Amino acid sequence: MTLIQTDPPLAEPVTLAELKAHLRIDTSDEDDLLESLIRVARAHLEAVTGVALISQGFRLVLDDWPRSEVISLMKTPVQTIDAILVYDADGVAQDLDLSGLLLDGSAQPARLMVRERSRPGPPINGIEIEFTAGFGAGTDVPPELKRAMLIHAAHLYEFRGAVTRDMQPASIPVGYERLIAPWQRRAL
Repeated sequence: MTLIQTDPPLAEPVTLAELKAHLRIDTSDEDDLLESLIRVARAHLEAVTGVALISQGFRLVLDDWPRSEVISLMKTPVQTIDAILVYDADGVAQDLDLSGLLLDGSAQPARLMVRERSRPGPPINGIEIEFTAGFGAGTDVPPELKRAMLIHAAHLYEFRGAVTRDMQPASIPVGYERLIAPWQRRAL
């Protein structure tokens, strides 16, 4: 099972102006740095929670159908299932009919039930599920997740000289875990 991002978000949930107001910065000298810290904070938050903050496209690649009828999509919230492709023995993609699907897009992670299943031909990567996930625009993102991004980006900004940008996030600020706790993935 492999999850591939096919369409990145077109915007960030936290704007440069919001981060600058949070940090009380009036100049534009470090705008490029601040924008990169917003991207790092979003990427980290999405990685630890499995939540897509802004609408994005994904492709879930499976070797075969799972034994149960329910497929975990590894992201939430899922807005739409855009296509399901099943490759035959010759490697030709066949579109699966999407009318019989049952989607629980707000589950963590989202779940999909496919009743009509044709067998994939190749032994690996025989099924591709393309979907759109995310809250939509930045104004739709829950406030606690935006606040977590702001304090994380501010923390990264404060320690910008101690750790290089590509090694971020080096640490997590106090209070961050409590803000994202309701959204984190839980495992047994």
